Amino acid sequence: MIFALGAAITVKVKHLGLHPWDVLNVGLFEQFGLTIGSWSVLCGLVLLTISWTKARQYISIGTFLNAALIGPFMDFYLWLDFLPTATHTWVDYLIILSGIILTGIGGGMYVAAGLGAGPRDGFMLSISDTTGLSVSKARILVESIVLLIGFFIGGPVFVVSFIYTFIQSPIFQRSLAFFKQVINQPKMRDPQLQKKAL
Repeated sequence: MIFALGAAITVKVKHLGLHPWDVLNVGLFEQFGLTIGSWSVLCGLVLLTISWTKARQYISIGTFLNAALIGPFMDFYLWLDFLPTATHTWVDYLIILSGIILTGIGGGMYVAAGLGAGPRDGFMLSISDTTGLSVSKARILVESIVLLIGFFIGGPVFVVSFIYTFIQSPIFQRSLAFFKQVINQPKMRDPQLQKKAL
């Protein structure tokens, strides 16, 4: 829900550029209709199918929940029409920054739960396994291709598209570490686990 809220906020100021996957989703929406969230689900299911055949170890219940729920929640937030709209001033950069922060926090939360990678992350991990590329290089390769496809079908590519990941990734890492700690705290309060740790 938090990740979808962040993504919906960034879409409201899409003229500044979006994350490559959202560039693709918006481009598909503008060319073929449906909704942005519907395209998010469809793309997620395609990637999940590919990962299922190539690297099934990255798929779990969380992968399916991610693929099925982020898009509809995103559409729901956009439908409610309560999010800040583009002002075409410097305020838009604050709006998109808040969206990026929320997607980073939401991403860290769901990964910390340990219930499986999202379909896009699983796909990039399977590409890494198949090609022998590092995960970071596989991510750059995949997201560059996605960005190009999104650009050619009319998706919103601008300055933020090229710096999105550099802002989101550190927030994601901090969120992941924080929520892993939160999840592990109750376990460490268990006297039996404390004895084992000693």
